[in-house]
Amino acid sequence: MGHDESVETRDWIRDGLRAVATGLLTIVLAIMNIPLFVFFVLGLVLTPVLGLGLVMVPGVTALIRAKADLSRRLAGWYGVHIERPYRPRPEGSLPIGWGAFRRIVADPATWRDFAWLLPGAVAGLALGVLTLFLPAYGLEGIILLPLWLHLGGVWYGYGVNWPIESVAQGFLSLPQGVLILMLGLVVAPYLRRFDALFNQLFLGPTKAAELRSRVSRLTVTRADAVDAQAAELRRIERDLHDGAQARLASLGMTIGLAEELVERDPATARKLLAEARETSSDALTELRHLVRGIHPPVLAERGLDGAVRALALTLRIPTSVDSSLTGRLETPVESAAYFAVAECLANVVRHSGATFAYVSMRREGDLLLLEVGDDGHGGADPARGTGLAGMERRLAAFDGTMSVSSPPGGPTIVTMELPCASSSPRTMLSSGTD
Repeated sequence: MGHDESVETRDWIRDGLRAVATGLLTIVLAIMNIPLFVFFVLGLVLTPVLGLGLVMVPGVTALIRAKADLSRRLAGWYGVHIERPYRPRPEGSLPIGWGAFRRIVADPATWRDFAWLLPGAVAGLALGVLTLFLPAYGLEGIILLPLWLHLGGVWYGYGVNWPIESVAQGFLSLPQGVLILMLGLVVAPYLRRFDALFNQLFLGPTKAAELRSRVSRLTVTRADAVDAQAAELRRIERDLHDGAQARLASLGMTIGLAEELVERDPATARKLLAEARETSSDALTELRHLVRGIHPPVLAERGLDGAVRALALTLRIPTSVDSSLTGRLETPVESAAYFAVAECLANVVRHSGATFAYVSMRREGDLLLLEVGDDGHGGADPARGTGLAGMERRLAAFDGTMSVSSPPGGPTIVTMELPCASSSPRTMLSSGTD
């Protein structure tokens, strides 16, 4: 119990300090919004003047989008996923000029970013200052007595002590400062999450953009699913050909040779039969491994809940499983969810440096919600491999989504959502009923 409490204390202190640091960063970023707003407007105004806006608007827009992407990334640290809504730039197109200008002003996301600049500056400054205020005031109380003595006993007061007129009263600032600092570290992450939710109102895609993005994503993931299925079939064929098939062919030859020797050399025939028995055992083992990679028997027998619990017991890192699932899900959904969780846990073991991991599984209506977290060093990024991009493609084939919150220093939390209703179009396609 004592160890758990020390870990929890360390975690909230770390989270609070990180929130204070991001609050300071938010203030700097909020101030940057104002010149970006001015230069964007200036670029629009100067477009008719020698075409200066054809260079300024694309350049300033690139800076605005880079800054918005950073805000989206910071929001992800606090569990707020903001999808990037911009239309892709056509291959071979120039980053500046009339074509770039026309493409930028025709993108609704450009104007949502523009509308965010000033409100984002106000909210960022206000929430950033609020994030810093309590920790800074708490630190003031902790160092107040030395300051009071250094300034010759002239000080205005602190907390409930107004004014401070003696060293004894100065000492009272210390416990007040500690309490205020602790309160500030507890409150800071909530203020950062509120800032992230505010940014989500502007920086996320519109409903129309979400629909376009979903159609585009489903088109791509349908092709990815077909390619992945073909690759999986080739892998199975290769594994059968190089493994079990070769062993079974060798088994047949060994038994045939034993049949020829059984009458004139029984001893050699017995050795060959023993060798054949060992070969058949190896072939069965390889077939079991192959089947486990396609659809683990424990998943077929015990469902997603039991399979994940069995998997957690095999890990060298203590892993808890919290599941409210009842009954069975569709087989394709169970398989996709199981392998996604398995990949997450494999990443925890290989890359995170964690001492503890957890899996949460529940169903809300027609959605299967999965969460895998650890107390490791963080820094997980789907763009840098570690299997996360492959998991995202696997889930997207079912119209599922995945978000990763993994700030430097941890913790890492991977959240996945999968439609699991029998009427889900992606589930039906994956079930082979198309």
